[in-house]
Amino acid sequence: MIIQQYFTEGIAHSSYILSGNRTCAVIDPRRDTDLYVQHARELGVRITHILETHLHADFISGHIDLAERTGAKIYAPKTAECDFEHIPLSEGDSFMIEDMKIEVLETPGHTPEHISYIVADTSRGEEPVALFCGDTLFVGDVGRPDLFPGRAEELATKLYHSLHEKILSLPDFCEVYPAHGAGSLCGRAMASKRTSTIGYERLYNYALNIKKINDFIDILTNSMPDAPDHFSRCTGINKEGPLPIKRLVPIKALNNEDFVELAGRKDTAILDIRSFESFGGQHIRNAYSIDLNSNFATYAGWLIPPDKNILLVTDNYGQALEACIQLHRVGLDMIEGFLEEGMFGWVTAGLETSHVPQISIVELHRKITGVSDLVIVDVRSASEYENFHIHNSINIPVHELRERFNELDKNAEIALMCGSGQRSSMGCSLLKQKGFEKIYNVAGGMTGYAAAGYGPECPRCVLPWAPFSDSKNTIKEDA
Repeated sequence: MIIQQYFTEGIAHSSYILSGNRTCAVIDPRRDTDLYVQHARELGVRITHILETHLHADFISGHIDLAERTGAKIYAPKTAECDFEHIPLSEGDSFMIEDMKIEVLETPGHTPEHISYIVADTSRGEEPVALFCGDTLFVGDVGRPDLFPGRAEELATKLYHSLHEKILSLPDFCEVYPAHGAGSLCGRAMASKRTSTIGYERLYNYALNIKKINDFIDILTNSMPDAPDHFSRCTGINKEGPLPIKRLVPIKALNNEDFVELAGRKDTAILDIRSFESFGGQHIRNAYSIDLNSNFATYAGWLIPPDKNILLVTDNYGQALEACIQLHRVGLDMIEGFLEEGMFGWVTAGLETSHVPQISIVELHRKITGVSDLVIVDVRSASEYENFHIHNSINIPVHELRERFNELDKNAEIALMCGSGQRSSMGCSLLKQKGFEKIYNVAGGMTGYAAAGYGPECPRCVLPWAPFSDSKNTIKEDA
């Protein structure tokens, strides 16, 4: 028995190959499936099973693509009532892959239809050796139960019973293979380690050590991080069966004239994926700024309207291709094309641009310690802000700027900051779309602010997947 894990950065997703000598299963596959096909060939096995633990909310699954490519059968929860051809599974169902016995547990809580797969390698023994638990149990955390409006307490209750009456009945040596790791918003405090054991989680997982069900429900339904917009869309797409990538229209290289024509349409969104420094220097008006080197897929799914045709502004063709892969992962399939000659070709053609001044940490410090009416808007999450922020700054998480921009004065000088400059550049692009002109992006963000010696180090900025903290540090500046 061979277990191979594939961790997808950005969405912090783990998928797996469970292989015997001749055949294998792929568990919770991502949408771009080449790596599974290639690795199966290297192992000398055929992909015969595709196992889904639940209807994923944070990404589009690759079950349809992989089934079409390999002829493998899709196994999914019966209660999901999926619209595509599949083998529905319920509690107590089991099947064999060579010497491996796979048993099904119904483990609702993160989602109503969730199942987990228990694996025994019968060539060695009958005891469970591996658990593919999807988003029920993570390393250091459990799946959030608050993604379905009005059902948080109900699902938290089911999650408690799934964990304590089913998952924790497995032997301590049973290995745990979750569908996400640190950086995912499917939980709150995942550890950076990507696999574990039942015994270790029993000892050190904070959620498993909440013994009273009412306390468990309270903690798991309050103060959770905001869920991105695409979470509510991906579940439905995965249930219906996403359109295979090979059927999507290939991205087109657009000259300036074609780009201008398409950009003028109401059904179009311009997405600039260059660095925040490049965006600040010159960008096309009304463009969204989402740095490809940031948590790109998540923020694109969060900020880009799903009904818009997307025009990309990139540094090169390779970036455009990578952006397409990541956009497809969160269900943004309407990608019209990319600006072939880039911003250099745009400005040398004499076309209109906009810009966002970038200010350094030292310059910011001078402004807020001198005579200045500068308004600082901190676009990090509420938990990051509470942990570490500049005195008198305003906290509006970046995604909330879409609606809360009217809380700000368009005539005021506004500096946006985050942990590094990437999310604040996203925020600048949103405010520019709303008619704000006197805005600055703070390059380096709170990470640079701490490095310059103006305040303590922020663990959430340095290590974005660090567990949430209750401690609060406010940096106060003397006027």
